[in-house]
Amino acid sequence: MTDASSLPPELLAILACPACHSALQTVPDDGPPQFLVCTGQECRLRYPVRDGIPILLVDEATRAN
Repeated sequence: MTDASSLPPELLAILACPACHSALQTVPDDGPPQFLVCTGQECRLRYPVRDGIPILLVDEATRAN
């Protein structure tokens, strides 16, 4: 497991944004998705996935476009 698309669907179903508690989803970039993006309309934080592990720390997140 190296990217966000390899995360089990059961795990994605229970993960939530630590900032606003909205659901997270994978968003394809130019390659395999490396981020989980908050679905909250005002939050939209993007959390990295490193070596198949979601890093759900607000300090590590960036704003999605």
